[in-house]
Amino acid sequence: MAEDAGDKTEAPTPRRRTEAREQGNVARSQDLTMAMMLLGVLITLHITGRRMIVALKALVHTMLSSDSLTDFSSSSATGGALHALYVAGYAVAPLLIAVVIIAAVANVVQVGFILSPQRLQPNLGALNPFRGVGRLFSGRNSVRILMNLAKMALLSMVAYSAIHSRIVLIMGVQQLTFLQIFALGADVIYAIGLRVGAAMLILAILDYAYQRWRHERDLRMTKQEVKDEMRRMDGDPKMKARRRQVALAMLKRRLKKDVPTADVVVTNPTEFAVALKYDAGSMHAPKVIAKGQGAIAQRIREIAIESGVPILERKPLARALYRLVEVGQEIPEQFYAAVAEILAYVYELSGKTKRRQAV
Repeated sequence: MAEDAGDKTEAPTPRRRTEAREQGNVARSQDLTMAMMLLGVLITLHITGRRMIVALKALVHTMLSSDSLTDFSSSSATGGALHALYVAGYAVAPLLIAVVIIAAVANVVQVGFILSPQRLQPNLGALNPFRGVGRLFSGRNSVRILMNLAKMALLSMVAYSAIHSRIVLIMGVQQLTFLQIFALGADVIYAIGLRVGAAMLILAILDYAYQRWRHERDLRMTKQEVKDEMRRMDGDPKMKARRRQVALAMLKRRLKKDVPTADVVVTNPTEFAVALKYDAGSMHAPKVIAKGQGAIAQRIREIAIESGVPILERKPLARALYRLVEVGQEIPEQFYAAVAEILAYVYELSGKTKRRQAV
């Protein structure tokens, strides 16, 4: 039996998030993209609109001039068409560039850089009208339809507020010239667009927060799903055993190389073994060059015996060094006195006369 959504109480694992992202399943608000594009287009038109109107006006004037209307040769028609395309493209280029940049930024801000080939694959199931009707009347889409209706009502009120303050000018439009009517229309449209865009942006931010929350909830996992995924990530037990064997072989080779260079091996005596080395010319304090527990500790002792490295039983010290000092690290100051005493004893037994700095 499939587990209910209520059983999904565990936070999604990093692997789950990665798979969802690869499939294009990310938190995104289309309203946020639309709001940013609307505001961006309005601001761009406000900045470059006069230049665009002048360029298009000059183009219309040229195309309707007497010279253009009297010369119908193929060369002049081709040249005129190319010139018209160039002027029109140059005039609207800032607007088109702004639209592309804003659309890209709006999506990158929400989901980052993502390319999902699975989203580009055709889905014939989406063409099924019965499935589409079923989705239309599903609980989630019903709520979204009601939310969209509420948004439309709110945006209509915002748009009316922009018209209401200019209703007197609109009622007296018959007394205005063509240019005044055009300017008034542009002003009304710009005011409506700014207010609607600002309202859409606020609603879109709230919608994006809701989409993030819903996306996070949909990615939640059951305890069994988390266990299954961890099992898959760990891999085949045979592969795990093989990796352990390889790691153990590498560790044994390293022990075979490092333990013979140690000055002393401190043991527990059988549970822990820590190999110490001290070189007054290159070290500030003795360094742990190998350590192990259980079978590894036994191997360290065997190599030490084969190499003639002294082995001393110091139970508390061996246990503390094993737990607190990593391989390759120098011992902390709290162990200086105990280790110095051991090294002095070992040097005296081995007959070393080389002077060493006190620890």
